[in-house]
Amino acid sequence: MTQSLSLGWPAPAKLNLFLHINGRRADGYHELQTLFQFLDYGDLLDFKITNDGKITLHSNLNTNIADDDNLIVKAAKLLQQQSASKLGAEIWLDKKLPMGGGVGGGSSDAATTLVALNALWQIGLDQPQLAALGLNLGADVPIFIHGHAAFAEGVGEKLVAVDIPEHWYLVIAPEAHVSTAAIFQHPDLPRDTAKLSWNELLSANWKNDCQTLVSNNFPQVAKALAWLLEYAPSRMTGTGACVFGEFETQQQALECLAKMPKTFRGFVAKGTNISPLQHRLSRC
Repeated sequence: MTQSLSLGWPAPAKLNLFLHINGRRADGYHELQTLFQFLDYGDLLDFKITNDGKITLHSNLNTNIADDDNLIVKAAKLLQQQSASKLGAEIWLDKKLPMGGGVGGGSSDAATTLVALNALWQIGLDQPQLAALGLNLGADVPIFIHGHAAFAEGVGEKLVAVDIPEHWYLVIAPEAHVSTAAIFQHPDLPRDTAKLSWNELLSANWKNDCQTLVSNNFPQVAKALAWLLEYAPSRMTGTGACVFGEFETQQQALECLAKMPKTFRGFVAKGTNISPLQHRLSRC
């Protein structure tokens, strides 16, 4: 195979439209119920397939994370090992999503790497096989590989595809890096929300059981949420730090963005039940 370039592979953001924690298991993991929806906004990856077996990452990130510790590189090497492929890849990452924001940036990057290289290296793993591989990299990676909005239960691994309204969102990314592990280990985290069926949840008031704890410990999150709640129904996604407000139209979301304090960072995006990654894969 000669060197070939494949451009514009999206690694979209996700929102947890609700996150209910139902209990803690004996192994320390938490039983939860959550609803994932994608956004038409995220990171972008470009790939050049090579014959030398090397994985090289270029990015616009200014971090101290070594390439070998980056989930993109880990994903590519994991796929190499599983498939015994002799091919390599040069990868370019255009990073737009905040790190540690609860919108799935690193997990989405890893999923896009697996999906893209599975196609470009012509390995031929099916979606369940790729998702099982992705689970080794992070709990949220499979949802990005499945590529459809989903109701999740268990520890987040039981996914049921759902179709829900595709609203517009203003997402604010406070200057805070929230550790998911620290939040789930915190003694003040509520762990007693009753489990509900999907039909019951459709008519329930959606909430994020991590929100109060994170707001109490990260004033930046509390401040962003208090401002956004003045304009729209708003919640935190995942374990934070990002918060989102829900709007019926793009115009309403953009008008709110225009009023946003200069100390905040944010973006407007549309919720989408089919991941942009799936649309890109269909053109491969």
